[in-house]
Parts: sequence; C-alpha cells; structure tokens
Amino acid sequence: MALAKILAALLMAMALCEVSIAATVYHVGDSTGWTIGKVNYTLWSQTKDFVVGDTIIFEYNKQYHNVLQVTHDNFKSCNTTAPIATLATGNDSITISNYGHYYYFCGIPGHCEAGQKVDIRVPQPPGSPSLTPSPSPSSRPSPSPKPSPSSPSPSPSPSGSPTPSSPPPSWGKPPAPAPSWGTAPAPAPSHASSLHVSMGLLGLSMAVLAFVVTAFAY
Repeated sequence: MALAKILAALLMAMALCEVSIAATVYHVGDSTGWTIGKVNYTLWSQTKDFVVGDTIIFEYNKQYHNVLQVTHDNFKSCNTTAPIATLATGNDSITISNYGHYYYFCGIPGHCEAGQKVDIRVPQPPGSPSLTPSPSPSSRPSPSPKPSPSSPSPSPSPSGSPTPSSPPPSWGKPPAPAPSWGTAPAPAPSHASSLHVSMGLLGLSMAVLAFVVTAFAY
C-alpha cells in the first residue's frame, strides 16, 4: 500500500517536471538584477535563446529604478516620453506571448544612457508559414491576334506587272500556359513546438498512469 502511494507520488512529480521544463524563466542580469553600471545587458541578452512562453523577470529597488517598454527608435535615443508600458513594482514578471523584438530601459534620468537598457529578441522558428503571392490578373500573357479567314486577297495591278506581295504577318509564339497556382505546402512543425507538445503528452500520460496506480493500490 505504502509502496503504491510512493510510486504514484513519484510519477506525478515527474509529470509536473516534464510540463514545467517547456518554458524558461530568465532573471534580467541574473543574480545582479536590474541596476546601473554593473551588467552589460546587451551581452546578457545575446547569450539567451528566448522563445514564446518564456518569462522575463526584472528585479530591482523600486525607489531607484523602474522598467519602461519602448519602441526601437526611443530605445536607441533613450526617449522616455512615450513608453508602451511602465512597470515599477521592483519584481516585474513578463511572459513572452509572441515573436518579435522587445525593448526595455530604466526611465530614471541618466540610467538608460549609462547602460541600463536591454533588448529581448524572440526569433520566429524555421518552417513557420509565410505568405504565398497570389497571381495578378495582368500577369497572364494575352493571346496574339489570329488572321481573319475572310480577308480579301490582293488584286493584280492595272499595268500587268506583278505587285509585290506584302510580307506574311509575323505571328508571335503561342502564349505560355498560365501558371498553376497551387496551395503552398504546409510548413513542417518547428523543433521547439514539437518538443513542447511531446513534453505535454508525456506529462499527461504519466499523470494518468499515476491515477491508475493509486486507484489499484486502494
């Protein structure tokens, strides 16, 4: 009985671990946190592989610092006048929900200029769907005109001398067939997405197995 309970508890713990490793929590600046003059945040972010689902945490003394999310242009110039978002709790947690490039700096005067700024780049995995160009109506070649069968033949000249016949019309090449616009092949699932799905299924299977073992133990 006791062995069955222990086995069930281990299986449930393993299932929770499998699900939790699908996302990563990053503390900006690691153990130093969000401060001024101690961390090169550009180098820090370049060593991380951010993906959708990860969590970014800014830890700092809210009496001396804050966090502003800004546009790329304002990030370069340290412009604090039009932030996208302002965070000031001292322990700000941000979950990445989409691909893109995100820019943050401290809004206290002089801190951004001193290097308290970080950009978080979340690349789109390879194999993601892209837009397929649609055919334009004007892109198809128009057919060349064909001679009319009822056109009269040239009449001989009154002097009896043969009239030089006009050169035969130069007909263009037959029109190329219109391109066949098929449906773009479905993109292959990204490695990160497949890994997350596999981990989720494994975790669910372990949870079900733990429930079955517990039920039989009783």
